[in-house]
Amino acid sequence: MRDAAIDVRISFEREVLLLPIAAILPLRPITKRMTDTRRYGRIATSIGEIGVIEPLVVTKADKDGRHMLLDGHLRLHALQSRGEETASCIVSDDDEAFTYNKRVNRLATVQEHYMIARAIDRGVPAAMIAAALGLDEKVVIRRRNLLDGIAADAVEILKDRSVNPQIFDTLRRMKEYRQVETAELMASMNNFTLSYAKAILAATRQNDLVKPDRPKVIAGVTTEQMARMERELEKLSQDYRGIEATFGDDVLQLVLASRYLGRLIDNGNVAAYLESRHPEIVGEFRTIVAATSLDAS
Repeated sequence: MRDAAIDVRISFEREVLLLPIAAILPLRPITKRMTDTRRYGRIATSIGEIGVIEPLVVTKADKDGRHMLLDGHLRLHALQSRGEETASCIVSDDDEAFTYNKRVNRLATVQEHYMIARAIDRGVPAAMIAAALGLDEKVVIRRRNLLDGIAADAVEILKDRSVNPQIFDTLRRMKEYRQVETAELMASMNNFTLSYAKAILAATRQNDLVKPDRPKVIAGVTTEQMARMERELEKLSQDYRGIEATFGDDVLQLVLASRYLGRLIDNGNVAAYLESRHPEIVGEFRTIVAATSLDAS
């Protein structure tokens, strides 16, 4: 079986450009109702205190050197209000301007930590960052120390996810290998809520905690319930690892079997025989072939 070559096209240029604001044309007007919102206020304050963190996204220049603005209308308006003449921009190759916003990935929790840490390391006061982001100064300090005591492999799993920052407080109560296991569980279930992290903590054995001699206290969960959750989660983890170990081979066997069944029912004589003698079996064969074809597509 040979791997098929996949041509991946990057939908934007790699270099951030400094473009004249006068040459950037917005796709929609910014109303007073928009500028009166808290979100706009945070953006305007952030630009004034720190500068533009996330570049604008624009199309390639037309024959007159103008760029259509795809993402960043509030940022552009804030820059114009400040009298700025240029803006940092990323040039997009994507022609679907009206659907671009759906493809923009907002700042992940770990990336926000790196942004705040970088600003503080450069000498920006925490109070100034707090004012720019509309947060309490104590929250900014906690975000700065977000990854203290967190395993590097767990950070790697969560680095592109938008997760509740309090999840890291929960992870910090576990030993590093358990932090990684918890992050893997959350990623496999695509569940990054604080309640799910606390449920995993409640089901974690005492020996897997940073302070095993300190009893776990989870609001609303009794000691007996935590013991039962420990046993059930241990069994679930074993089952998960077993499935993970054989998943690749199982999928390969399913694909090969499906291809064989597909050729089998494509044979007119075989299909006619099965239809007359075993209609329920040929129906199941067609269901398997159809399901595998959908997965492949």
